[in-house]
Amino acid sequence: MSSLRLLLSDSHDPLFNLAVEECIFRQMDPAQRVLFLWRNANTVVIGRAQNPWKECNTRRMEKDGVTLARRSSGGGAVFHDLGNSCFTFMAGKPEYDKSVSTSIVLDALKRLGVEAFASGRNDLLVATPDGDRKVSGSAYRETQDRGFHHGTLLLDADLGRLAHYLNPDPKKLAAKGITSVRSRVANLGELLPGVDHPRVVQALCEAFFAHHGDRVAPERISPERMPDLPGFTETFARQRSWEWNFGHAPAFSHQLDERFPWGGVELHFDVEKGTIGRAQIFSDSLDPAPLDALAERLPGVAYRADAIDALLQGWRADFPAQQDELLAFSGWLLGALR
Repeated sequence: MSSLRLLLSDSHDPLFNLAVEECIFRQMDPAQRVLFLWRNANTVVIGRAQNPWKECNTRRMEKDGVTLARRSSGGGAVFHDLGNSCFTFMAGKPEYDKSVSTSIVLDALKRLGVEAFASGRNDLLVATPDGDRKVSGSAYRETQDRGFHHGTLLLDADLGRLAHYLNPDPKKLAAKGITSVRSRVANLGELLPGVDHPRVVQALCEAFFAHHGDRVAPERISPERMPDLPGFTETFARQRSWEWNFGHAPAFSHQLDERFPWGGVELHFDVEKGTIGRAQIFSDSLDPAPLDALAERLPGVAYRADAIDALLQGWRADFPAQQDELLAFSGWLLGALR
């Protein structure tokens, strides 16, 4: 029986695909040598240590239907659309060698007609008249018994949207975490017109088989054809949760201020694990009682618009004589947090 395993995802759901990756890394038999190929639709993928509110324009993402997904490996934020082809390799130790998977990707590019070369630890570049351009980025993980290499090939990615979603609103966040580093990139479609995901998949599969001197039938997977992976159901549930994608953010503080006809307001939140801790509200309003009451209720509430909206509805009900003012305040606050 072959030790190779080839998984091809028919799903564009990043939460499904990242859950598959996590199971490959943590649950699969390290005696297997795995290649997993996939694509995500309209997604910002952030690293394990990143703060989505600091790193991303979450308001614009929500408006445009862009998914935020946290991966369990490190590194910075990237934008995925269907112009990206993603790959994942896993092999057990002591055979694991990240240069092997890199050489397989380079061989696949060569089969497509593109000469690329590795640069530093993470990137594959091509030489162009405008200088060397990045066409692939990677990240690596290792445990005691296995190694893991995943990355993306840019085929026809909308590179303008990368900046569109990875530039956060100026929210005055004093945040810890890793900030993404931008690189000069190019689409392979500029160098090889007509290249598409099926061609890339075929080239990567052939390069994978050629290196290992063996072939296996692909396992096509999707939420409708769940993969045969230990612990997948639980891993998929965690990957879909707000607590993982947002609540796992490093601690940060958020300051907001606005002036209303009835007075100015300044809010300070401390947020840890996606939950508001300390909250302070300062105002020159002639009646600060509602704001004082809100500051007392905010600690312990999830730092998400729907949770805060529910709190604000109950808060407004306790001060019926000031409904107009408090509705205006609520609308401003919810808009600032999105």
